[in-house]
Amino acid sequence: MATAIEFEHVSKQYRLGLVSTRTLAHDIRRFWITNVLHKEDPYLKIGETNDRATKGTSEYVWALRDIDFKVEQGDVVGIIGKNGAGKSTLLKLLSRVTGPTTGTIRAHGRIGSLLEVGTGFHGEMTGRENIFMNGAILGMTRKEIQAKLDEIIDFSGCERYIDTPVKRYSSGMTVRLGFAVAAFLEPEILVVDEVLAVGDAEFQKKAIGKMKDVSQGEGRTVLFVSHNMTSIRSLCTTGVLLEKGCVKQIGQVDAIVSMYLKGDSEVFNYKNFENIVGSALRSPEFDMLEIGVRKKGGTYDDVMSMTNDIEVYMRYSLKVKKNLQITLHVKNEQGEAIFSCSGGDRCYPCEHDPGEYEQIMLFPANFFNWGTYALDVYIVEDREHSILRDYDVVTFTVANRAHEIGTFMGKEPGDITPQFEFKEKMLN
Repeated sequence: MATAIEFEHVSKQYRLGLVSTRTLAHDIRRFWITNVLHKEDPYLKIGETNDRATKGTSEYVWALRDIDFKVEQGDVVGIIGKNGAGKSTLLKLLSRVTGPTTGTIRAHGRIGSLLEVGTGFHGEMTGRENIFMNGAILGMTRKEIQAKLDEIIDFSGCERYIDTPVKRYSSGMTVRLGFAVAAFLEPEILVVDEVLAVGDAEFQKKAIGKMKDVSQGEGRTVLFVSHNMTSIRSLCTTGVLLEKGCVKQIGQVDAIVSMYLKGDSEVFNYKNFENIVGSALRSPEFDMLEIGVRKKGGTYDDVMSMTNDIEVYMRYSLKVKKNLQITLHVKNEQGEAIFSCSGGDRCYPCEHDPGEYEQIMLFPANFFNWGTYALDVYIVEDREHSILRDYDVVTFTVANRAHEIGTFMGKEPGDITPQFEFKEKMLN
């Protein structure tokens, strides 16, 4: 497959506190050192990491540092990261709004950009005039633009105001028209920043659908920046995670989104408690020994497929005879509890003799929708009282967006009845 975009060791440096990144004295010094003395640019040796939350000592900052990756034609790439990570700067470099300090960017084909509200629009011109102006900038003839005009106006939903100056549009109307122009004037590369968040829910749904059509049906390349992880996951095939101006990870979008959502916190799909002191699931009477989420048969993977049978495996010991039940609360990546389950069809804790036990809850393939889930564990002595509990004990990620089987899993909210196999046996 042909390469659509190449970033080769791209960096962007800014000088803080000034409108410009440089002064005349700096330019003269840089010219003398690099062109007359033929030495390395001294300003490339200075500068600090772009961490917006800390106060630095240098007046120079690297908004992007050594960005190096390729995007294949027809790929839909989601670029994610915290505010200030360099996402918008990367798209501005690609769109040639500004130039890189070092490195090279190669883009093969016309680029349609929607970087902020009103990108490329002239406020005094009408919506119709701006459509023709943007098309001309993209290199299209008036005849080509005229052929797409009705589709653009209809998609934007701004027909009543199309002959009104754009300066009188609301921000949402401006984004609607701007996206319609960028999508329908057939650029080979479509670059979309967070601006879709300005639009209403109806327009966001239309825009995501249009980007899917552009990438999947027409084979064009899309770079999409958003903080809406649902949109990133549903639209993109590849994820790029930026952190403080550097590429932290590139890969399959579900894994990249999960890495971003967990942040700096440690996330485990398996945990052994035997060497953990002070665990919330250990007591003189009950002792959780290990718990994990795995494929059926015992394979622990960072990312599982929707088509896998998924097991929640637990091993624990009981020091005294007791009525108990282990209950799991399953949460989505927003921390919302989506369902809970416990030992088979039993509604009440049942009697356990002292000893070591193994328990497996098996969820069939296509039970979970794609996403990241966390398990809260409750050791219940009766229906009203949990003797031990711990939150986010383990997490697991389910991938494969080939088909979406429900809002959370096979059924819609309010109609979720988990069907799973439950096995428990005493080991000694």
